[in-house]
Amino acid sequence: MAKTILIAGYGPGISTAVAEKFGAEGFQIAVVGRAAEKLAAGVAALAAKGVRATAFTADLGDGAAVRAVVEQVRAGLGPISVIEWTAYTPGSVAGDLLAASEADIRSLFDTGIVGLLAAVTAALPDLKAEKGALLVTNGAAGFIEAGMDEMIVKWGMMGLGVANAAKHKLVGLLAKKLAVDGIYVGEIMVAGTIKGTSFDRGDAMSIDSKTIADKYWAMYTARTDVRATVRAM
Repeated sequence: MAKTILIAGYGPGISTAVAEKFGAEGFQIAVVGRAAEKLAAGVAALAAKGVRATAFTADLGDGAAVRAVVEQVRAGLGPISVIEWTAYTPGSVAGDLLAASEADIRSLFDTGIVGLLAAVTAALPDLKAEKGALLVTNGAAGFIEAGMDEMIVKWGMMGLGVANAAKHKLVGLLAKKLAVDGIYVGEIMVAGTIKGTSFDRGDAMSIDSKTIADKYWAMYTARTDVRATVRAM
């Protein structure tokens, strides 16, 4: 039976490129997100490229919903070998932490931390049996550097920076914790915008999503480096 990758936070950009890459390598594809129509369009676009994918709807910031969708994917496609987590909280960056509401701040962690952990724990029996992998997409705002901190404050992305930094730490902890069970954990820090997405300004900071998908495949097959950074040229 073909291996299954669960792609969480499906949309144009990185998750589409990952679906195409892993699909071309023989994986069954489960795409998960909130918007059923968006998922259906994504599945149709993948099918046109010869990649068969199945859509599952869930709020990835809701732990119970995440656990339920993991069960749905398992029932429909079999054991989950890989989770690729690109999901984020749309529309909320809590730009000024001193002015942001508590709800906005909490929402940033619902998807990046709570949802991610719910997916891993729900799929853990499969990941152990399959000697599987967790692949996490993160943003360079999570780097703890003086220069980056200055830019984040200037750009009004303080909450996002804190959430990304927490996810960055979580990846390292999970890598150590899950290694004893033969589960690989890898993270790509994206330093730039992704071509063809709503964030793309068409400038030198744009990154081709296929570059990231290829890097994920290389990391998954090598299973050595926990972290990598993909920067705009």
